Amino acid sequence: MHNIDINKFSKKYNVRKLHHDDVDLIYSFCKSNTQYYEYCEKEPSIELIERDLKITPPDFPIEQKYYVGFFESDNLVAIMDFEDGYPDEDYAYIGFFMMNSELQGNGIGTQIISEIFEYLRKLGFRKCMLGIDKDNPQSN
Repeated sequence: MHNIDINKFSKKYNVRKLHHDDVDLIYSFCKSNTQYYEYCEKEPSIELIERDLKITPPDFPIEQKYYVGFFESDNLVAIMDFEDGYPDEDYAYIGFFMMNSELQGNGIGTQIISEIFEYLRKLGFRKCMLGIDKDNPQSN
């Protein structure tokens, strides 16, 4: 386990952990991203979001999971589910990353991921895996 400071995930955006109190915000955010849900063939729901806030890979400690939001003022720019040390100690895993649908296509997501990679390198991570839906052009 690394000494993760989520405030260093971005130089531009305020980053904070998302919790049960944020479910409605996350739901509205996800619901506006119709293309993602078309490819995964499911609809966003309160129950799905509540599960995602708590789910980890098998036998993985919840303390090493970071479900975070990137904010510009009160505007939610992106959501990320990050696991510290999965599948092993030198790895980071981003299982879910979604941009605000109104901001897609202008490099902000790439910038956020690049900043995270830079920070993770400084912490000594050797690799970072990003989960994608292979048929979704947004993911690729």
